[in-house]
Amino acid sequence: MAGSWCKLCPLPLKTTTQTVKERGKWGSKKEFILSVAGAIIGLGNVWRFPYMCYKNGGGAFFIPYILFLVTCGIPIFVLETSLGQYTSQGGIMCWRKVCPLFEGIGFASQMIIFYGCISYIVILAWAFLYFFSSFSGSLPWASCNNTWNTESCVVLNYYNATANWTLPMNASSSIVEFWQRRVLNISTGIEHLGNIRWDLALCLLLAWVICYFCIWKGVRSTGKAAYFTATFPFVMLMVLVVRGMTLPGALHGIKHYLYPNVTRLGDPQVWMDAGTQIFYSYAICLGLCVKSLL
Repeated sequence: MAGSWCKLCPLPLKTTTQTVKERGKWGSKKEFILSVAGAIIGLGNVWRFPYMCYKNGGGAFFIPYILFLVTCGIPIFVLETSLGQYTSQGGIMCWRKVCPLFEGIGFASQMIIFYGCISYIVILAWAFLYFFSSFSGSLPWASCNNTWNTESCVVLNYYNATANWTLPMNASSSIVEFWQRRVLNISTGIEHLGNIRWDLALCLLLAWVICYFCIWKGVRSTGKAAYFTATFPFVMLMVLVVRGMTLPGALHGIKHYLYPNVTRLGDPQVWMDAGTQIFYSYAICLGLCVKSLL
């Protein structure tokens, strides 16, 4: 009998077979590379980097940025992906294998990702609302003939380089009013919560549903979704570059944007922003080692 060896057991022990579920693997190395590229090419580069570059001296900002990239960004990125490759564990368990005390690093990174995803998903909801609004015959933010516009609304022609930019007192752009009064519907204060924006809530729900179906089967579904999520930003960047270069005064704008202000390098805040931007740009210390499961 199965339990005859146990003299203290009144009944035979039942033999159970434990099936260990194999951890999911990427379908190919291409899916892994695209997934990592999709995690890197995001709002940190497309949105935040141009602002930080313009704020911190234009072309001069590339000096501390490249310096931190070579000495900090690339080594930590390689170390983190190597850790995930070696341990084949998630963002928490991989640190436990190194040292049990390091498990707190994994929990801290997951909390950062949790709050970051909440903020990023709201931005995607805004993008969906703008996307759906653009299918109308005339763009709603290109005119002042809407219910949310005020009497001080004016239409600014950004495509006319010779336009007169002299605006009346307390004038408000139609683009700004669409953003503040139509999309956000900003209340008069924090004590007035306002009403639920049902169209924006549905866009938020759509963003969460898409996010769920991208990860619901683990790396198998994430790898397939990476073919779109990793390549689409590059295509849109190329479209925006070509479109921006064809606008009137584009060369003057690029020159004003990238003209190096070397005196800004003496400000410690510039160097702090460059180091912070490296962590944003390459998603360092945010659990990228989870993606290194080949």
